Amino acid sequence: MTKKDVKKPEYYQDYLELEKLLKIQHLNSDKQGQHAHDEMLFIVIHQVYELWFKQILYELDSIINIFSNNEINESNIGLCVSRLDRITEIQKILIDQVSVLETMTPMDFLDFREFLVPASGFQSKQFRLIENKLGLLQDQRYTYGNANYKSYLNKIDSNEVQTSEDADNLFELMEKWLERTPFLNWGKTSFWKEYEAAINEMLSYDRSLIENNENYSDKERKIHLKHHQSTAGSFGVVIDEKKHKRMVENGEWRLSHQATQAALLILLYRDQPILYNPYKLLTKLVDVDELFTTWRHRHVLMVSRMIGKKIGTGGSTGTKYLNKTAEKHQIFKDIRELTTFLIPRSTLPTLPSKIQDDLGFYYHVRKKNGK
Repeated sequence: MTKKDVKKPEYYQDYLELEKLLKIQHLNSDKQGQHAHDEMLFIVIHQVYELWFKQILYELDSIINIFSNNEINESNIGLCVSRLDRITEIQKILIDQVSVLETMTPMDFLDFREFLVPASGFQSKQFRLIENKLGLLQDQRYTYGNANYKSYLNKIDSNEVQTSEDADNLFELMEKWLERTPFLNWGKTSFWKEYEAAINEMLSYDRSLIENNENYSDKERKIHLKHHQSTAGSFGVVIDEKKHKRMVENGEWRLSHQATQAALLILLYRDQPILYNPYKLLTKLVDVDELFTTWRHRHVLMVSRMIGKKIGTGGSTGTKYLNKTAEKHQIFKDIRELTTFLIPRSTLPTLPSKIQDDLGFYYHVRKKNGK
């Protein structure tokens, strides 16, 4: 090894480029000659948010890359679960950071708020990329000032966000993966008929509980029976392809019928070894959705405390806009709502023996040994 080949020892500050990082907190209040102490906190919090968004995008891109393949190795499903787990842990930090920001009082915020206009968190390009890469569609968005959300971004950011809209997203890739589930084709077996019979038995039992509950008034019983009827009708999204199609057309459901059945199969038979990682994957996708919803709600409360009913610095309706996005911007709600269609293990239809073999770890051993 020559002297040229000897690697210079890495220094912590140089490796992290801290000199650059710690010099990019510039207070607008100082530029205006009206120093506001809490503006430093405001800047640091939002810069940290953007760094975490960068890490989420890094993990998300790797998952999308894996799901872009027509065949996905089982070990890669476990890898995706691990990376989604990392994303959810980051999301918990995002939620906790709101508490740090709340150490700033409304009066402290007013000391520099006017110097931010019209900058707004709504203009976070990275957060829009996260939404699009997860699978939030344009027609699912709550409109902001009757204008396309990209119109509030500069041209470069808008073009990048548009590219992410046009590219494959995780929801669509997950849907295709579910549709390729090999265990759905059970030949002439009567699984779905048996499943429907189990559902009817469960619903009949639930109805009898309502009808025979002496603690209900006639009015309460009528309300509960109406909810029960609605629940019973919702099972059509799983067992009735025509009803599923109508629900998709009405915007009540997004996941394809085949993917819906595959996801339900995974949830029902998650104890089968080969389905455990797919079950964890679906669960983590719901976690990602719920944690972003929690973050939005937490953000709403913080903004309400800071500005009351004032408009946001970017011109939005403030808390009203944030509340609507929390309600509407949910991407994997179909997976979450599949719990409606779960039935007790004791009533699950028995899997055909061939399917049981295919779902067990020993299936791979037998294939490998040629037996």
